Amino acid sequence: MKRENLLLQERHDLILKQLQADGRVIASMLAQNLNVTEDTIRRDLRDLAAAGLCQKVYGGAVRIAAAPESGTLTQRLGREQSGKSRLATAAATLVKPGSVIFLDAGSSNLAIADALPNAPLTVLTNAPSIAARLLDKSHVELIMIGGRIKQGLGGSVGATALREVELLRPDLYFVGACGVDPQAGITAVDFEEAEFKRRLAAHSKATAVVATAAKLGAVASFLVLPIAQLTHLVVERDTDARLMDAYSAAGARLLRAE
Repeated sequence: MKRENLLLQERHDLILKQLQADGRVIASMLAQNLNVTEDTIRRDLRDLAAAGLCQKVYGGAVRIAAAPESGTLTQRLGREQSGKSRLATAAATLVKPGSVIFLDAGSSNLAIADALPNAPLTVLTNAPSIAARLLDKSHVELIMIGGRIKQGLGGSVGATALREVELLRPDLYFVGACGVDPQAGITAVDFEEAEFKRRLAAHSKATAVVATAAKLGAVASFLVLPIAQLTHLVVERDTDARLMDAYSAAGARLLRAE
């Protein structure tokens, strides 16, 4: 019995290790690699999902997106700053002079605010921290989306913000994402936030997501967009080629940071 328990824990540890590395696991491949039946693996995945360690999907499981980091947007930008700066520099190349863009609340989008080209732009945002970064840039016409600020998110996503979104038609919307998965799509951990993002994406001519390694393959509770409806996905330079292929196959147009 003790040996069986040990083997069970060993399987769980191996599954979680692969989830952390790849963002997803396939039941049939796990069964083959661990020399057990697919039914055994499906039970393992159910146990891990019940413990909140993964999310079951058809044929396997994916990593669960983490809740937004604690602290202000400025404080969160300080974590993994060099990676976010490289991603932001790549994302800023998507911005055309004279265009209207929306920068969603999020530390990666705060980095984009710093990387925007020195050209006439109209920037819409629901994040006070992002607005503050752009306040002294004379070439930027800044429009703030109002209402109550959700401090954990760093932006407005409630009823007032939703009403104002109905009047917007941005050329490019930088979506703040909690999870970015080829099958599950762009997801968020907050219900109101997801609804705000969906509504804004529907009004935007193009959408883009900047995804750090921690967000790739992760899945949060609420859908924002399928990958096929995303215009651009900006990823880190060393992103695994197999993962890049999965996003391309799902319909994403990839831009790799230098």
